[in-house]
Amino acid sequence: MSEAFFSLLVFVLLMVGTPGPANMLAMIGGARLGLAPCVGFIAGLTIGKVGVNVLFGVGLGLLLAEQAALLLALKLVSAAYLAWLAIQSWTPQAPDGRDSRKGLRFREGLIVHPLNPKAWVMSLLAWTQFAPDLGDFWQQMLVVCTTFAACQIFTHTAWCYLGSVIGRAIPDSLILTRSLVVLTVGVVVWALFQ
Repeated sequence: MSEAFFSLLVFVLLMVGTPGPANMLAMIGGARLGLAPCVGFIAGLTIGKVGVNVLFGVGLGLLLAEQAALLLALKLVSAAYLAWLAIQSWTPQAPDGRDSRKGLRFREGLIVHPLNPKAWVMSLLAWTQFAPDLGDFWQQMLVVCTTFAACQIFTHTAWCYLGSVIGRAIPDSLILTRSLVVLTVGVVVWALFQ
């Protein structure tokens, strides 16, 4: 089991550490607000992904793979929501001049991975390629969910921190914020077609 776990760990670190909608949203939050106001968002991201892993562990991924129309509809709704979430950062001030930089909240983070096609692929691959060698179903559930959660806390926090460093280096930069929004929407569109 130790070799199977190590393989899963490397896979998860590479998958959750690379740019994707969740990491890009964490980076935008860090650039705009800093790390501390985004802790709830990161917690929501992590718990939302645990939910995805549980659902895929009990067979949702296989069901979606067989229902092409449902999968396409979910991808389109997901991409629209993730793009909308990123676009909310386009303008740092409300029309009345008040600062509109509210933190990314837990509930917003909670829904990102259930609506993230990259997260679906990660979960499906983890369950089909790595989990069978991790023991019985309950061991698989514990190891897969815990591994993803630990890696996500680390990587989402790192992306958010990186955003905060960039945000401090280029304070109040509308160009930086908008560049991150465009990059995030691009990543969402890329994930949609994977």
